[in-house]
Amino acid sequence: MKVVHVAVGVVINNQDQVLITKRPEKAHQGGLWEFPGGKVEADETVAMALHREFQEEVDIVLNKTSPLLDVKHDYGDKCVLLDVHLCRDFNGQAKALEGQELRWVARSALADYDFPEANRAILKAVLALL
Repeated sequence: MKVVHVAVGVVINNQDQVLITKRPEKAHQGGLWEFPGGKVEADETVAMALHREFQEEVDIVLNKTSPLLDVKHDYGDKCVLLDVHLCRDFNGQAKALEGQELRWVARSALADYDFPEANRAILKAVLALL
């Protein structure tokens, strides 16, 4: 099975809130919350994909990111490799440019949201951050 390489950004603002968006109902794992990002195209690095996806989806510029973790998960119908980066340095006001629901959520409240199975390791890592 082909593995879909996805660049994922965990963006945390000065109020220690995390940016999350809701997947479109018709998408794989639709209706669940996620950390923004998207597929890494063949001619892109992970950093390039993160910058492109964040500008296209939520209209913010990531100034500096650092690797947080990699997650490989097999859903049965799709296998994903999530290349997760942390960002606390960004410019712009997050806006839902693709009609998706968007929220800034306190890290302590992330457990109140339904995320895809592959995101469990990300949630654990985000909660462990100082």
